[in-house]
Amino acid sequence: MNGEQTMLTFSGVTKQFIGPGGDVCAVNDISLTVRPGELVTVQGPSGSGKTTLLLMAGGLLTPSKGTVAFDKQDLYGMSANQRTDLRARRMGFVFQQFHLIPYLTVRGNILSPAGACRRPDARSRAQELIEHFKLEHRAKHVPSQLSTGERQRTALARALLNRPAVILADEPTGNLDRENAEIVLNYLNEFAANGGAILLVTHDVRVESFASRMLHMDEGRISKA
Repeated sequence: MNGEQTMLTFSGVTKQFIGPGGDVCAVNDISLTVRPGELVTVQGPSGSGKTTLLLMAGGLLTPSKGTVAFDKQDLYGMSANQRTDLRARRMGFVFQQFHLIPYLTVRGNILSPAGACRRPDARSRAQELIEHFKLEHRAKHVPSQLSTGERQRTALARALLNRPAVILADEPTGNLDRENAEIVLNYLNEFAANGGAILLVTHDVRVESFASRMLHMDEGRISKA
């Protein structure tokens, strides 16, 4: 596989937390790659290390050992400002709890990452996403006026505003019914089909039919599902 493009590469990554009862190893010597066009899912019980893995992938949590590379660049060899800039330009985040800004409209939430990159096409891109996610009739509504599915579609549109290379998703279907979960998974599958890379952590077995690769995580270690 020499020369094959990778978007995320974990090499011997371990993360330990110091607690009152001693060290806790949340992620234990993991090596993993995520390539363009892949939707890689990591499933496992609560406390298995899935969210810790995702935070390290996003440059938000420094490993105790090993390296995390984004497009062959060592994430934690960068300065904090460089990582922040990289996240703004090339990563999209989707969460179970949406994390929408409550006083902004759908349009405002989708546009909220634009300031970090000063995209000249931000407004036209936002309109394109509003139409793509069928949110035209909700564009001027705030999150409290949206259904659960509409909130998640807004969050996904926001993640795509800056045309990221990677989406990091934490339980993106956890709060959704079957119909809305399938809608969101179809959109994620479309992103991967167009060359994006996705690392998705979840308990939801509904994601299995959309995954390029399924991994299982338990006690900080990864195996094939």
